Amino acid sequence: MLSQKEQIILDSIEVHSDNDPLRPEFPYKDPKFPATPTLSFVVPGFSNVFVKDESGNSTGTHKDRMAWEMIVMYRDLLIAKSKGLYEGEIISLSLISSGSAATAIQSLLLEFNLPPLKVLLDYKISQDIKSHLQAIGAEVYEIDLSLKKLNTEEILELTNNTEGMDITSSTVIDPNHRFYDWMSYEIVNESPDYCFLPYGSGVLFNNVLNVSKKEITEIKCDPRFKGDTERLSHCHFLGATTQNPSTNADKLWSPFLPFTNTDLQWFKWLKKLGYCGKKSGVYQFQEEYLYPALNIFEQNNIEVEPSGAAGLALLLQMRKEIPKNSKILIVSTGKLKLS
Repeated sequence: MLSQKEQIILDSIEVHSDNDPLRPEFPYKDPKFPATPTLSFVVPGFSNVFVKDESGNSTGTHKDRMAWEMIVMYRDLLIAKSKGLYEGEIISLSLISSGSAATAIQSLLLEFNLPPLKVLLDYKISQDIKSHLQAIGAEVYEIDLSLKKLNTEEILELTNNTEGMDITSSTVIDPNHRFYDWMSYEIVNESPDYCFLPYGSGVLFNNVLNVSKKEITEIKCDPRFKGDTERLSHCHFLGATTQNPSTNADKLWSPFLPFTNTDLQWFKWLKKLGYCGKKSGVYQFQEEYLYPALNIFEQNNIEVEPSGAAGLALLLQMRKEIPKNSKILIVSTGKLKLS
């Protein structure tokens, strides 16, 4: 049985549909599909560039989509409890974060009156991010994250949450298929020749490729799909990452990244079987291209932080290899709002 408080929380979480584009689930206050715009984007030397702009999300980044899935997970837990399938109190969530995901998740937990997020931060993180998370009610814990790769049990212990759930790297919540499925359809529906995305944990990048492969191979398409399978089968998907510990794209580098990074054999077979273009892969961008990329975003009046601009930085680095009239889609993951 649910308590009165739990029933109120459950009644407040409304999920319209898992995959009906006419009844989307995000953003929860004003659901629409696509949830964020794809805009014409001026990049000198290219004639057909667009940007998928996630900066309009509530806390400024694509992590708001992940945050909503955490609320959906709580709804599922409360439904299970109402049926007698789950016993006990509502669990708390733990997460290693550099700021964006923790801000997005805690903002919604606060709004739905759910237990506060227990977030593990690197001790070197900016005081602004730490203070903001504390101000919105997150429980903040600090450690030197460069010392070792932490497993789920260690993360839960370090955040005083041994009975809770670690959402940093747990597959319990199916991160490859839930966090960014709607966003992935918004991307593949553009059917670009080249698609440049920031690559940190690889979750968004992998999901986009999985959705593209799914629509290329299946006879019955997902109702959200409006793309061109022939063009997608030749689209070059390029993930932009860095191994520079001093990079300004600090959301893309960590001594130990969570989740499973893209498997090179998986990429090899995707390309061999014709599910994506031959240039598809994860590439390291050079830091010298990051500030020109940020300047171009500013000239186009789009808010972005260095990590979110990594895809454009990679395009500038590879500009001699890319046909100038190709349809190019830059995925910008936005800029964290600290207010």
